[in-house]
Amino acid sequence: MRHLYGGRKLGRPTDHRLAMLRNLMTDFLRYEHLRTTEPKAEEVQREVEKLITRAREGSLHAYRRVAAQLYDPSVVHKVMTELAPKFRDRPGGYTRLIKLGFRRGDAAPLAQLELVE
Repeated sequence: MRHLYGGRKLGRPTDHRLAMLRNLMTDFLRYEHLRTTEPKAEEVQREVEKLITRAREGSLHAYRRVAAQLYDPSVVHKVMTELAPKFRDRPGGYTRLIKLGFRRGDAAPLAQLELVE
C-alpha cells in the first residue's frame, strides 16, 4: 500500500506537474512571494521548506542538490547566500500561506505564499 506517499497530481501528467512545480519554486524564491491556487501553493510550500533546510547545510553537495531542483542559477546563488543564512537559527517554518478567497472566473481557491521574516 502507498499510504501518504507523494503529493497531489494537480490534474497534470507527471512531467508537466514536476516542471510546473520547479518553475513555481524558482519564481517563489526569486520574488519571495507567490499568488496561485491553494493546492499548488501547498505543494510548493512543501518542496521549498525542504529546499531551504537542505541549503542551510552550506556544503557543495547541498549547493548541487538545490541547483538540481531550480531552473535559474542566480536563484540558486540567492538561496545559498541570502536565504539560507537568514534562516540559519530557525528550526523550520520558513514560509506562510495566506488564503485569499476564490477566483472570480472559476471559483478556484486562491492563496499567497510568502517567506517569513
